[in-house]
Amino acid sequence: MNAKNKSGKPEWVDPDDAPELTDAFFEAATVRNGETVVRRGRPTNPHRKQQVTLRLDADVLDAFKRQGAGWQTRINEALKASLSH
Repeated sequence: MNAKNKSGKPEWVDPDDAPELTDAFFEAATVRNGETVVRRGRPTNPHRKQQVTLRLDADVLDAFKRQGAGWQTRINEALKASLSH
C-alpha cells in the first residue's frame, strides 16, 4: 500500500535514476496524437489499386520506362486520361 509523506506531497524521484531510453524502447513505443494512436508505415489508401497483368507493346513500355522512375504511375494517368475523351 502506498502511504503519503507526512507533508502530503508526493515523494521526489531523482530523474537521473530513471532507466536509459534505448532505441529498442522507442521502436516498441506506441505513438499517440492526443487519444488517437498513430500508426507506423504507409497509410492505407481508401482508393486501393489492383494488381493486374497487362501486356503492352515493347516500344510503348520502353518509352514510359525511358522517362525514369514512376513509369507505372504515368501509364495509369495516361489510361485515366483516355477514359475522359
